[in-house]
Amino acid sequence: MKKVELLSPAGNMMALKSAIYNGAEAVYLSGKDYGARKFADNFSIEEIEEAVKIAHLYGVKIYVTVNTMIYESEVEELLVYIETVHKLGVDAVIMQDIGLISLVTKKFPNLEVHASTQAHNHNNAGISFLKSLGVSRVVLARELSLNEIKKIDCDIEKEVFIHGALCVSYSGECLFSSLVLNRSGNRGECAGLCRLPYELYENENKVNTNGNYLLSMKELSSVNHLKDILDSGVDSLKIEGRMKSPEYVGYVTKIYRKLIDAYYAGSAISLTEEEIDNLKVLYNREFTKGFINGENKNNIVNAKTPNHQGIVIGKVLSCERKIKIKLSKELNQGDGVRLPNDEGMIANFIYNDQGLLVNKGLKDEIIYLDNKVNLHKTGDVLKTLDIKLIDEINNDVNRKIPVTFEVVAKVGCPLTISISDGLNLITKEGNILSEAFKISTTKEELLDKLSKLGNTAFSLCNVNILMGDNVFVPMKEVNNLRRLLCEELESLRSTNKKEVIIEDIETDSVKMEISNDISFLVRNEEQLKYLLDKDVCIYVEDILLYKKYKRANVFYKTNRVSGNFPLLENENLLASELGAITKYSENNNVCSDYYLNAANNYTLNLLANLNVKKIGLSVEHTDAMLKSLLDNAKNKGNILNVELLIYGRPELMIMKYCPLNTFVNQNEKNCFVCHNNKYYLKSQSNEQYPIITRNCFTKLLHSKNINLISKIDYYKSLGITNFRLDLYDESIEQIADLLKELDI
Repeated sequence: MKKVELLSPAGNMMALKSAIYNGAEAVYLSGKDYGARKFADNFSIEEIEEAVKIAHLYGVKIYVTVNTMIYESEVEELLVYIETVHKLGVDAVIMQDIGLISLVTKKFPNLEVHASTQAHNHNNAGISFLKSLGVSRVVLARELSLNEIKKIDCDIEKEVFIHGALCVSYSGECLFSSLVLNRSGNRGECAGLCRLPYELYENENKVNTNGNYLLSMKELSSVNHLKDILDSGVDSLKIEGRMKSPEYVGYVTKIYRKLIDAYYAGSAISLTEEEIDNLKVLYNREFTKGFINGENKNNIVNAKTPNHQGIVIGKVLSCERKIKIKLSKELNQGDGVRLPNDEGMIANFIYNDQGLLVNKGLKDEIIYLDNKVNLHKTGDVLKTLDIKLIDEINNDVNRKIPVTFEVVAKVGCPLTISISDGLNLITKEGNILSEAFKISTTKEELLDKLSKLGNTAFSLCNVNILMGDNVFVPMKEVNNLRRLLCEELESLRSTNKKEVIIEDIETDSVKMEISNDISFLVRNEEQLKYLLDKDVCIYVEDILLYKKYKRANVFYKTNRVSGNFPLLENENLLASELGAITKYSENNNVCSDYYLNAANNYTLNLLANLNVKKIGLSVEHTDAMLKSLLDNAKNKGNILNVELLIYGRPELMIMKYCPLNTFVNQNEKNCFVCHNNKYYLKSQSNEQYPIITRNCFTKLLHSKNINLISKIDYYKSLGITNFRLDLYDESIEQIADLLKELDI
């Protein structure tokens, strides 16, 4: 039976070691660039080399994240970087950018490429296409249920998240941080705007939401339904947490190692109350099963707080100069607590009910803390840091590699000792052994010396000794051979690498037919009807409206999240994700949406070769980036038919979770509130972000209209041939003004 892989995160070297020592079979990490967690410590090239050696010593794989959107100016440096880590012996790279994935699988055919969850891997068509590019594994969207995963019949490794932080938007599909604060989530710079408070409005009326953190997801935990996930046959279980502490990484890895091992041993998969508390105190924003086990998709946010919740350990009874607390769980000196005013502090001084300093308080005891946070209210006390647990985790380093020794000790023959780890066998000879003068060496003496593996990575599994009569074996020589054998086996395991093959890749130039379109995305029938007879293309999301007003200039915009594809042949389509492009481009007039994050010529060429007629450029480009992209296209002899958004409110997020169903409709199954009213989220700075829904997926729009119409001539000079305007609630009069501004 092929066993599932446990994959742990590492933001630094300490976290890497903690993951390895606690039972990870693979660790994912990032270099200083190109990783989707730019603000983790991350690894230098020298540290990646060391990480590979440490990991491979223990039989653990290293995956390096290269899962950002790649701009044109970065391509050559990126290829040098991938070649470098390939030569260091990393076991795979994890990538988002489809154009670079296609290039890397060809250029480095002996390097595994995994498609990051940032690549929006959620349907069979898109995943099958990635497989055709040479991708060996897909990291599935966190929104997929087990039933949806089972329907993916592509022969490719499937990796799922099982624990840690969740993004409220589909990964790779979030532009919130990028377009509002110029910190791109697709570039590893997410500012976490989903963790801020917002108010929900229905028309002009504020909705009572019992908390304002309306986009802040709970923490994913799969401990209570891990058996279902394992039964599904996925290949890798992924823990999120490159921004987390080494202690978090180590303990979470240890817990899932225990549960996975119990599953394969046929034992009960369960945790003690203490283990569950430990998981919570290490980090949680409350736990959720997420989407994978079919949990109510709206029971995944903690609207009351985005902060780490820890565990409840008592209640504040009174607070003056000192805070009086009745404990329900143990509190130790040095623990971190959060008090009812949401302020945190370290319990440096704990007093008993006689006012004496103590090093801990026990369950049901009354203790006192100094009121350093100006507390004036009673309520629950949370433990957010457990110093005793941290010490236990840091002192629990017990992973060893079992080895077997074979000894041949006969008079007149050289002492021969072999070591084996089950995969490698190394043999060394010593001096020729002589007959014992007084007392012959015993097997017990040899066993004692070979057992002394000390600070090596090995533990003794078995010793087989073939010993002649009356032989004398110098113990100093046994010790020396044991040391040399261990050193050579460590070196052999640590330097285990795949052969590096580098192919010269020549890409053919692409020559697309130029269309010079002005296109409008419409949101309702009135907007569509008004534009029908104008010299523009029209993108419409409602397939019924598309069929009702089917014309040569009307395109159906496919869903950004697609599980099932309607039968469409000889149609005009704007494909919003990779699956739709691969499904429809053969027999249809297909354009690609800007949500595919096309940012370099390799991605543009790939889309063009998929028979895409018009390619939407990423809205995250600066003007300088656009110039670099299109100048290089010309230098390569490419003629590209590309489209740029110049007006409108981009969709900042697309979510499976719906705040309208959660807070307005109170999670009722039959929900149509979005059909009747306007909804928006209001930020602390009074920005209003409209909410729209389609097929029960929620979209959050930008609070402002982008308007670059005045720069059309400049963009044309760069080589941009098509321009797009996204409408929201614009009236006919406002659309007429836009047409006038466009000279249409």
